Amino acid sequence: MDQDKRTRLLKRRGALWTERASFDSHWREIAQYQMPRASRFTWTDINKGDKRHNLIHDNTAVFAHSTLASGMMSGMTSPARPWFRLGLADKDLAEQPGVKAYLHKVTQMMLAIYSASNTYNALHQCYEELGAFGTWANFIAPDFDNVIHHHPLTIGEYALAVNDKGVVDTMYRDVPMTVGQMVKQFGLKNCSTAVQNLYGRDTLDAWVLVHHCVEPRVQRDTRKRDGRNMAFASYYFEPGSDLGKDQMLSESGYKRFPALCPRWNVRGLEPYGESPGMVVLGDVKSLQMLQLRKAQAIDYQTNPPLQIPTQYKDQAHKRLPGGVMFVDSTGQGGGVRSAFEVNLNLQHLSLDIEDTRRRINRGYYADLFLMLANDDRSGTTAREIAERHEEKMLVLGPVMERLQFELLSPLIDITFERMADVGILPPAPKALEDMEIEVEFISALAQAQRAVAASGIDRLLGTVSQAAALWPEMRHKIDPLQVVDDYADFYGVNPNVIVPDGAVAERIAAEQRQQAAAQAAAAAPGMAKAAADVAGIDTNNARDVLNMFAGYNSPSPLES
Repeated sequence: MDQDKRTRLLKRRGALWTERASFDSHWREIAQYQMPRASRFTWTDINKGDKRHNLIHDNTAVFAHSTLASGMMSGMTSPARPWFRLGLADKDLAEQPGVKAYLHKVTQMMLAIYSASNTYNALHQCYEELGAFGTWANFIAPDFDNVIHHHPLTIGEYALAVNDKGVVDTMYRDVPMTVGQMVKQFGLKNCSTAVQNLYGRDTLDAWVLVHHCVEPRVQRDTRKRDGRNMAFASYYFEPGSDLGKDQMLSESGYKRFPALCPRWNVRGLEPYGESPGMVVLGDVKSLQMLQLRKAQAIDYQTNPPLQIPTQYKDQAHKRLPGGVMFVDSTGQGGGVRSAFEVNLNLQHLSLDIEDTRRRINRGYYADLFLMLANDDRSGTTAREIAERHEEKMLVLGPVMERLQFELLSPLIDITFERMADVGILPPAPKALEDMEIEVEFISALAQAQRAVAASGIDRLLGTVSQAAALWPEMRHKIDPLQVVDDYADFYGVNPNVIVPDGAVAERIAAEQRQQAAAQAAAAAPGMAKAAADVAGIDTNNARDVLNMFAGYNSPSPLES
């Protein structure tokens, strides 16, 4: 390497920050009007409690943005219910009892890890940042207590780069840390002299800037498994410290990219995404101006500028409510009067404000997430509710697909890998050797997407049931057992609830045997009676009856 590590990393960091700079002004405006406490464009912004809501005169966008984040959280990754399950591409293999039990147990263990760690807190911040800025970054570190620990970032404190497939594989971030935090994480001897001196004076809460760089490692020995030869490199260092040129606070590696960097929507190979917050920014700023103008109009009417004779200049307090002012004349040119007549019609301004609010709510999908809560009509049918859910899925479907690919699937993969590293995975069945485990999402929104397909089965069953009254043979075109399996997949039912096909066949065969035995038992008394009746029949009469059917007269030829 021609240049030392720190110089190379600082050079690339500068290039990434320069490339990101064109977004900064846009992100700053979004933060000012929609998420004032978010964003950190300089590392000294940390832990600042100054007022940041001064530009917000109408908080419609703030609440709409909060509704979007809460709706995505409860719809995609609700802590209150399972939102994914592990499976296999080979459905027959996945139905084997041992395989099914293993996949279900691992799924439950992963959900328990997410509940015990700060995963759900990080995911909620993810949806907030994505809705406003279109991009989010989160570093996942190994954790002794909870397997994983998230370090969610806010816009402005990181820069990203993508590979040739448009997938984010590089993250540079600024990490403000206190002296105490640095010594605990990196060790006193690895810190700079300045940090060591601060620590020696017990100045543990002084802030120090640390750079963290995660990128693909270009030069490595693939035969080695140590942290310095893994696919992704991780560097922590102090900029401008007195450490050696290649000395880092920490240098390690990861088998896979250890960060989650989803985008709401993205174009081509750009590392940063588009967002609803960008779309509604114009309306949000317009709404603040409209509210300000309405307040000014009300002020003009309730407290207009006045023309007052000079002899009353020292009696201004008498103009307050309840005050009494004596004047010599109340006629033309006398007394106190408004400087100009103010009679503004606020109706049109209010209508414009309501229209702007509706556009903001629509831009943040708040109207979709609250469509049932805001519907005060009576007699709403289940079919109408289902169709409105389908409408939501048509709008959010592309975003969900991207988040499943860039956010949730990598999270599950990283968690599974960390569980394997610490040895807490249960023993896998031999049938799963060399098999790739797949992830199936069963959240409320994912199930709503599947409900679109389920509604097709509903319509088919309804049509067949009606037509079978005329053409009974149509019922043989429906496989009822397969219908149950498909419904279970659509709605994400616990696989342990559904009986495997082999066991169902055995149950059906047992029921048929029981029915046959019951029918035989019911017919036995009649058969016994018939046998007894036959035993008491007169032989000659019986022969005569046989001859009659044969066309002969009595006596019977059998008697000859």
